[in-house]
Amino acid sequence: MSNEHEGIVFTDEELDNGYSASDIFSNAECMGITFDDLIALPGAIDFGVGDVDLTTNITKNIKLSHPLCSTPMDTVTEHDMAIGMALNGAIGFIHCNCSIAQQVEMVSKVKNFENGFILEPAVLPPSALISDLDKLRASRHISGVPVTVDGKMGSKLVGLISNRDTDFLEDRTRTVEELMTPLEKLVTGKYPISIAEANRLLKDSKKGYLPIIDEDGNLRALTTRTDLKKNKAFPLASKDRNGKLLVGASVRAGGRDVFEMERVAALVAAGANVLVLDAQNGDCDIQVEYIRRIKDQYPDVDVIGGNVVTVRQARSLIEAGADALRVGMGVGSVATTQLVRAVGRAQLSAIYAVARTARAHGVPVIADGGIKNTGCIIKALAIGANAVMMGSLLAGVDESPGEYFYQNGVRLKHYRAMFYSPASNHTATQGGASPNSPQRNARRRAYTNMIGGSSNSGEGPAGANFQVPSGVSGTVVDKGPLSRYIPYLCQSIRHGMQDMGTVTLAKMHEELVSGQLRFELRSMSAQREGGVHDLHSFSQRLFA
Repeated sequence: MSNEHEGIVFTDEELDNGYSASDIFSNAECMGITFDDLIALPGAIDFGVGDVDLTTNITKNIKLSHPLCSTPMDTVTEHDMAIGMALNGAIGFIHCNCSIAQQVEMVSKVKNFENGFILEPAVLPPSALISDLDKLRASRHISGVPVTVDGKMGSKLVGLISNRDTDFLEDRTRTVEELMTPLEKLVTGKYPISIAEANRLLKDSKKGYLPIIDEDGNLRALTTRTDLKKNKAFPLASKDRNGKLLVGASVRAGGRDVFEMERVAALVAAGANVLVLDAQNGDCDIQVEYIRRIKDQYPDVDVIGGNVVTVRQARSLIEAGADALRVGMGVGSVATTQLVRAVGRAQLSAIYAVARTARAHGVPVIADGGIKNTGCIIKALAIGANAVMMGSLLAGVDESPGEYFYQNGVRLKHYRAMFYSPASNHTATQGGASPNSPQRNARRRAYTNMIGGSSNSGEGPAGANFQVPSGVSGTVVDKGPLSRYIPYLCQSIRHGMQDMGTVTLAKMHEELVSGQLRFELRSMSAQREGGVHDLHSFSQRLFA
């Protein structure tokens, strides 16, 4: 068909500038293509940005409101992150760099979460000084603190101390016990309690805090008037058929890993909705066996296989019964796999190849690694991914494990690769654990088990067990709470899809396959032009 305009005749091919994904990835002259290399061309806009629907399937059976996942790394996803992700219409995968009991406890906290309850509030003993309270307030940004007999969560509640008890006190060496409101003067809720009942008690009592205690008087949770107002509505929360938040958990399943069906059984019993098999190279016998056994014994639990980057790898796990595939190898910000092992693949080339095969079998694909900004998220989705898995983008939010610290005036958190040896990591990590702390020793044992070596030696017979770490440890900048960050990510994705003229992810993938979605490769000059340039200095706000 031809189109004539002012005497000039254009063919459809000339009107459709750019190239289809098939043209680009089939004729890349033997080169891998990644995010900065590619740009999507704009399409016609006949809908508002609010009409863009980000609903997607991350597995054959699990649908999310937003195509976002948090990666199963010990500096990214524990229960707080998983709860925050689920409340915001996404999902978190809890790491397995811990004992089975610890991982199960984190999964249970997500499944038992009731929106508005603080399950692990800061707690002080009666003997603590007001100066200790000041330090706690400064680090946690809180005003009221429950007081238990030994200063531990789950112990007998004896009182509560808040700003109004200490605001005009000059002597900060006095004890909490002297100034706290004693238990008999507090309004408390009896565990278990619904959020509606807790809200009613706070409203009727006109109090700011409501400790939740069990029949023995032990502190089980805390809720506040502020938190109830803040968390009252999450209409897009990711929930299962029982109304509980969705949560995923990881299980090591690489060629060097120990087979742990007892971990799988415990996670399923705790309520994990989906398991991700965690390996740099998922094309191995142990992962195939995991998938077959899990699908045989727990057919209602979805399994995500990976990581894979080639069609052959993908087919192996699809044929074994995987419900989704995780794509990426050596492309994460803290990964050094491609540097030290010379194995991996450029991420967009991997996503396109695997998604093309997986789509034919109805298996969703999760792009894992290399996601530096929302532009990378949009490109991954446009090339065929159903969702993206994020590490460094989420490691700096309030809900990630570990405490913030300051370096040269910048507020930071630690972030490290899961394949970075904890035995050699002497910087502060998750919660600032000391070198001989139970947390650090647990990580060291987990890492030792992973490589099949001895905890006292880095090298086995003839060096067979010596492991070269394929990741580094670093820091990431504070990004604030998930409740602000996830909406920012999602709105950026909507704007990108609107500019491409696609109103849903399903329509985007249809246009990808048909060739209607158009792309171009960018030269280095074009990449520079597409970023901030030719300024003496500039500042950028994360949230407009």
